[in-house]
Amino acid sequence: MADAHTKNHDYHIVDPSPWPIIGGVGALIMALGGIALMRDLNDQPLLMGGIDFATPWVFLIGLVIVAYTMFAWWADTIREAHTGLHTRVVALHLRYGMILFIASEVMFFVAWFWAFFDASLFADEAIQVARVEHTGGQWPPAGLEVLDPLHLPLFNTIVLLLSGTTVTWAHHALLHNERGMLNFMLFVTIALGVLFTSVQAYEYAVAPFAFSESIYGATFFMATGFHGFHVLVGTVFLIVCLLRAMAGHFKPEQHFGFEAAAWYWHFVDVVWLFLFFCIYVWASWGAPIAHH
Repeated sequence: MADAHTKNHDYHIVDPSPWPIIGGVGALIMALGGIALMRDLNDQPLLMGGIDFATPWVFLIGLVIVAYTMFAWWADTIREAHTGLHTRVVALHLRYGMILFIASEVMFFVAWFWAFFDASLFADEAIQVARVEHTGGQWPPAGLEVLDPLHLPLFNTIVLLLSGTTVTWAHHALLHNERGMLNFMLFVTIALGVLFTSVQAYEYAVAPFAFSESIYGATFFMATGFHGFHVLVGTVFLIVCLLRAMAGHFKPEQHFGFEAAAWYWHFVDVVWLFLFFCIYVWASWGAPIAHH
């Protein structure tokens, strides 16, 4: 009877889990809460059933549910790995899944690059649609000052490229089972990620243009802002990897969690290079530079 239940294949049949439905409910609450939050920030009501839901609390409740779901679901995945359920076949499929996820992220950024190039290459139409006074389809729009690409943007480019080097160094240390160097290089990578985010936040604070005053500002902040969000997510990803590395979870022969984080971080690096050269350098060429 016991032999009938013996596992004789390399595939992992996932146990029934509550996290997909809980995560879905949390995401729905967070999405509705996002609408409620925006209504609250604009001092407008959101009436449903006679109750005003224009409050940040709905969004925060959804965010807590999603965050807890992520923690609990990934904890289950880690336990599965430690119990030997992630065979070579399962690990290969996990890599396929991460590759498809990054591919979807590439297409996400293609949309923002498309919006930026459509506005910049056909500036006459874009600025007319935005109903902004213009002269000759100029890009950036006439009278608008831009950030100096050789100042904070170049500094952040160097920071992010260095972080790509340190995360690769950490991976090399893990493959050679050098635990101290692994932890140190992961810490350095996280510090560089935090530095990048801090510099970008300061850059936004001193930017000479706003999100809503021009099509240039809208496309700039959407493209660079979503990249900044991905850097923040990647930093959290690496912090989790550092905590797991300190707990001794990763082994030279089994460390997909770390590999996934490293792939994601390199993806963020590559996207930034395109942002830097296309949006900061090429699209601002010849425009007046704001000096701070």
